[in-house]
Amino acid sequence: MANTQDIRRRIKSIRNTSQITKAMQMVSASKMRRAQQHALAGRPYASLMNRVLVSLQKRTDPKLHPLLQIREVKKELVIIISTDKGLAGALNTNLFREAAHFDSAKTAYVVSGRKARQFLGRTKRQILADFELKDAPSFPETKPIAEYAIESFLTGEVDRVSVLHTHFVNTISQNPVVRTLLPISSFEVTQATAGGAEAHTADPMGGYIFEPNAEGVLDVILPYYLQYQVFQMILNARASEHSARMVAMKNATDNAHHLIKELTLEYNKMRQNSITTELLEISTAQMALGS
Repeated sequence: MANTQDIRRRIKSIRNTSQITKAMQMVSASKMRRAQQHALAGRPYASLMNRVLVSLQKRTDPKLHPLLQIREVKKELVIIISTDKGLAGALNTNLFREAAHFDSAKTAYVVSGRKARQFLGRTKRQILADFELKDAPSFPETKPIAEYAIESFLTGEVDRVSVLHTHFVNTISQNPVVRTLLPISSFEVTQATAGGAEAHTADPMGGYIFEPNAEGVLDVILPYYLQYQVFQMILNARASEHSARMVAMKNATDNAHHLIKELTLEYNKMRQNSITTELLEISTAQMALGS
């Protein structure tokens, strides 16, 4: 049975741990706010780019572009965006549960994040490329991932490219999602616009002339569209990571405080019992001497 010294030692250790988890909670909250701001800042640009894509779709034959051609899927490339560090609750566990659904015989992987690399290594899955990114990557730093996917698709090495990442819903909810990056379907491009219903009936860029022609602009803008989509997914994953870690560290801090209260109560009870025992022994000794 633990004595008072052991309990004091445990209380001190848990209090030190709670200070660490509290600091990590504050850092994650700050990083989460920045990641959300970065994701929101790009929405006006994404909206305008989608309007241009819908207009180009109406002025060209999308089936003629190689990035829009649908082929029989014999080999699939999956880009997994995970975290580099742990202590983020069940974020990576839920992500890898979705990754396990892919057929390893027909799937190759591109990873961004140490945890995804470790998971694929344990499960003996094929890794074609590994991209290391900073905690808050810029758009140019994420472009190589999309460029690698585009090259693999155009050369015929893979017939479909999907991205597995964590979608940020709110501070306490993050869901793993799988999104098809290539081939781009006209439905996805149309639905991405702010006025999806109007895009079917009117040209959102009516009155504008594309030079040298609509086909040439489409050739240029589609790769940028894919690069920007990957960038937005990475920002979404970063916001999910910091949010999940903040919640996990908050729960750890609250549990530590609760455990400290229980240990303090147990410590006080033991001290009270010890004092009562000592008083009884003194009273008994005095009575014995008096008799």
